[in-house]
Amino acid sequence: MQADNGLGQRLRKFRQARGLSMRDLAARADVSHTAISKIERGTISPSVAILKKLALPLGISVTALIDDGRAADGQTFFRREDLTIARLGLHTIRQVGSNLAGHALQFMEDTYEPGADTGPDMLSHFGEEAGMVLSGTLEVTVGDAVRILGPGEAYFFESRIPHRFRNPGEQTCVVVAAATPPSL
Repeated sequence: MQADNGLGQRLRKFRQARGLSMRDLAARADVSHTAISKIERGTISPSVAILKKLALPLGISVTALIDDGRAADGQTFFRREDLTIARLGLHTIRQVGSNLAGHALQFMEDTYEPGADTGPDMLSHFGEEAGMVLSGTLEVTVGDAVRILGPGEAYFFESRIPHRFRNPGEQTCVVVAAATPPSL
């Protein structure tokens, strides 16, 4: 499956702007240089956890990596084609707006294909997250608590608590979610 090549191009741009080789970034992010090469070429899609590892040593947010720059600042209404899309393996994020730096809210539709997850590492960052499952099932792990949610069920937690998401079902899971402040 072809990954989001725009993401790879943005990663390369940020890496080169900071004068880092793939090996330099790999060492700082604790990610293999082979994985970075494949992301930049668009042959693999990284998990959210990998994107967070890459963004930190670059001094950027994950949003900067997935932001395609199509939505203008100050935009109020968005057509489906205006949304920023990031494909992270079997996990797709369709985000309202771009250039979220300075904004207090991130609003998105998360789509998890069967078996998709946010990566093996637990995520943790400042803020809060909430979401509601529209279809399918979503396994949500927050700290030591694990719950499988179905349509109409929701979650709300402090994002500093280690967490991750996974679709354990056989059908696609769609979640409408929000985070404050934007974490991607």
